[in-house]
Amino acid sequence: MKDKFELVRGSGNVFRDFGRPNAGVEQARAILAAKIIRTLDERGLSTREAERVTGVAHSEFSRIRNAKLERFTLDRMIAILGKLDEEVEVKVTFR
Repeated sequence: MKDKFELVRGSGNVFRDFGRPNAGVEQARAILAAKIIRTLDERGLSTREAERVTGVAHSEFSRIRNAKLERFTLDRMIAILGKLDEEVEVKVTFR
C-alpha cells in the first residue's frame, strides 16, 4: 500500500507554522544565530577563540551553536555580531 503525503506550504516562519506564541522573535533569533555560526565557521573560530576575539563568554557561543537561544535577546545577538565585525541591518514591518 502506498503512503499518501499532503503538500503543505509554510508561511516562511516555521515557528508560526507550529503555533508558537512569539514566532517572529524566535525566527529573528534563529536567523541571527545562523549568521553568528556561519561567521565562526568561515573564520575557523572555536568557541574559546571567539571568546578571546570578542570578550563574549565561550559558553554563550556554545549555547548559540546548540540552538539554545531562549536567554538571548535580539539586541544581545546583534551586539555579538558587531563584536565579530559583522554589520547587521534590521528591517521591521507590521501587518
